[in-house]
Amino acid sequence: MAQLVKLWNHLSGSYWFIPTVMSLISAVLALVLSTVDNTIGEQWVKNVPLVYQVQAEGARGLLTTVAGSMIGVAGVTFSITIAALAYTTSTLGPRLLTKFMNDTGNQITLGTFVSTFVYCLLLLRTIRTSHETVGAFVPHLGILVAVLFAVASLAVLIYFIHHITESLHVSNVVGDVGCDLAQAIELCDQRSREKDNQPVAWLPADFSETAVGIRADNEGYIQNLLYTSLVNQAVRHDLVLRIERAPGDFVGREQVLLWAWPAERVSDEVAKGLRNVYALGRQRTESQDLLFLVNELVEIAARALSSGINDPYTAMSSLDWLTAALHRLARRRTLSMNRFDKHGQLRLWAVDLDFQTLGSAIFDQLRAYFATDYNASLHMLQCIGETGEFIHRVEQRQFMLDQAGALQEAALKAMTSQRDRQAITHAYLRACRQLAAHERTPQIGSA
Repeated sequence: MAQLVKLWNHLSGSYWFIPTVMSLISAVLALVLSTVDNTIGEQWVKNVPLVYQVQAEGARGLLTTVAGSMIGVAGVTFSITIAALAYTTSTLGPRLLTKFMNDTGNQITLGTFVSTFVYCLLLLRTIRTSHETVGAFVPHLGILVAVLFAVASLAVLIYFIHHITESLHVSNVVGDVGCDLAQAIELCDQRSREKDNQPVAWLPADFSETAVGIRADNEGYIQNLLYTSLVNQAVRHDLVLRIERAPGDFVGREQVLLWAWPAERVSDEVAKGLRNVYALGRQRTESQDLLFLVNELVEIAARALSSGINDPYTAMSSLDWLTAALHRLARRRTLSMNRFDKHGQLRLWAVDLDFQTLGSAIFDQLRAYFATDYNASLHMLQCIGETGEFIHRVEQRQFMLDQAGALQEAALKAMTSQRDRQAITHAYLRACRQLAAHERTPQIGSA
């Protein structure tokens, strides 16, 4: 089942899937309309003033023109997309290549041009002149649809030029990834809300001594993990499972994916079933890997602060979206992935995604880059201080204080001007005051 989910994600996210489906639909439409035309004849054309009756040669010329134009425009569109991808991967990072390839607008644009070409090509072969043995035949209804396809393709071309320009704007790229990250946190939070009344997750006392490891039979990144299927198997065989490798982790052959307790209930067939809930691949995906989206924004910020690009404002924009995600998580409780059966017995134990984990993924990775730039350092200290409005746990507040102190220490070493050092110190003290304030007051509005 996990392999089927992986296959569907691969197909739906591939650049060729939508154009292929659209081309198949256009091929079927061409066959259907030619059959309808052959059935109803040509008399209806005389009763519709807006439809011009053309001869066989004129119909062939029209379809040939439209088909040739569409395949040419499709080639230009593909070339523009490749150029956009080359620019994006060299400037913002290769991890964003998948996001651009999965862009539905680009896929529909290419699919429109290719499907129009396929439609005209198949309809062209049905036209017959009076000199042929079977008799003359001109699919007037099909030609009318071909003209409508050509007009629609022109509209799609105008949309594509606007869309590709917008998609290359770095603010839109960062914003798209930031919105995906926010949606991923919301989805995890919804899953956690379904388990509000569940008991505390305690593993059996002898779990470490008697559990058996379920090992991978291949290597790669974990792209999908079917949690529901895992819990169902645990209930069926009366097992308690502890996840060792989660989506986003890389596993090698014979590495432990999860631990199952007790060992005597885990036969080879059961182990195979547990192993099959994991789908491995060559690259990380964002379907279940929230930290992959964090790493995309971190990479954009790190590249923006490199000496070759030197764009601190893009880095600060990336940090804004990352901090917004941290605020969103702070307003919620720990996102738990533990699963229980209907009797309240623990069946699946997994590492929770908490505030400190997300904060470390953001600030620990970016500190070395932001500390070398004056503006970026001030902005990170400001973002750290602003989290004080949302956090309400002592350990979270202390974590952010430690982050502010580490950034101040690194930034003071990097700054060469006394004036810059003073500004960094003042920003650090201001962040500490914000973090040390009393717990936030109740907020109006949705989280």
